[in-house]
Amino acid sequence: MEMETPASHNYYTPRNILITGAAGFIASHVANRLVQKYSQYKLVVLDKLDYCSNLNNLGPSFCSLQHKSSNSQNNNFKFVKGDVGSADLVNYLLITEHIDTIMHFAAQTHVDNSFGNSFEFTKNNIYGTHVLLEACKLVGSVKRFIHVSTDEVYGETEADAIVGNHEACQLLPTNPYSATKAGAEMLVMAYGRSYGLPIITTRGNNVYGPNQFPEKLIPKFMLLAMQGQPLPIHGDGSNVRSYLYCDDVAEAFDVVLHKGSVGHVYNIGTKKERRVLDVAKDIIGLFNLDASKCIKFVDNRPFNDQRYYLDDAKLKALGWRERTSWDQGLLKTMQWYTSHPDWWGDVSRALVPHPRMLTIPGSEKLGELQKGEDATAANPTPPPRIKDPLPSPLRDRNGAADGHVAKILG
Repeated sequence: MEMETPASHNYYTPRNILITGAAGFIASHVANRLVQKYSQYKLVVLDKLDYCSNLNNLGPSFCSLQHKSSNSQNNNFKFVKGDVGSADLVNYLLITEHIDTIMHFAAQTHVDNSFGNSFEFTKNNIYGTHVLLEACKLVGSVKRFIHVSTDEVYGETEADAIVGNHEACQLLPTNPYSATKAGAEMLVMAYGRSYGLPIITTRGNNVYGPNQFPEKLIPKFMLLAMQGQPLPIHGDGSNVRSYLYCDDVAEAFDVVLHKGSVGHVYNIGTKKERRVLDVAKDIIGLFNLDASKCIKFVDNRPFNDQRYYLDDAKLKALGWRERTSWDQGLLKTMQWYTSHPDWWGDVSRALVPHPRMLTIPGSEKLGELQKGEDATAANPTPPPRIKDPLPSPLRDRNGAADGHVAKILG
């Protein structure tokens, strides 16, 4: 695909980009692409290195950094370990790194986990986004805020629908994960309207490829097939999903970054749909296994959307298109996982059919309380009274910028 030149109409040229969640799956592919392709940009990548992040995912960016250092060139890549929910840290980075562009990927994304520990999804997906937006409002230097959302905010697509959800469709999330992503979108939209923040939102189909943590369907099935274990199918496997290869998605974000219009939403999707059962059979075929012995039907999720279907015409109008066929992408993914079996270490807990119960903090105590085995349940101690309201994460009670941020601004 031929990209427009910087002189072209509506072509945006960033200088200093902050990418959140950059050691995760999709964001790492985007970061690696931008570092290698645009040496004139500086990328600051932020990640708290949660369970589904891996510094090795940013290997190409670190290699690029070492190569440039050895040649005494300006370095255009910096990794910062930290939480997007830390207001002081976010403000410090925006100011000291002169950030003019944010690509916000950081989020909890696994639906199964959201059924078990939904509070973490609210904390990461909504509060983390809110901190970023407030920082942008306070600092005032950001010219693009690209918020990464999901196709799941649209809710379930009718089975017989021949037209996909377009960007103006109503948001009807059906699970805790998609509800928090929709909530974050509402904040992003509100800050765009109320404070004029230069926002762009993307909503994407499922993504697969190298480096993905194996709680997601395709890498989970890959590792189980490598181990000769059965592949667990939720329900009857008739649920339909659309899958895009990671390199194509990284290119889509490249296009949105440079050619997307402020205030707009862009679907990143594909018309090629597959049943979960067919995905399992395709992976089993790659490993030359017997499908009759390698598929195990298990209980479905509490709610499992039947289908997500997107209209991607708006992004295609900017010049993007899907390049990698399903067969090509699946083969590349299989080759990568068989070559990197220990990339994530011990992931046995992620390979179970329903990993969500493993993520609930204090679940043992909850069980005791429900059974009446804890004596304090009958006479609970009232919580301590809080005398003063909590201050804003960005300002003190008098409205002044908090901590070292005030010193920098001053």
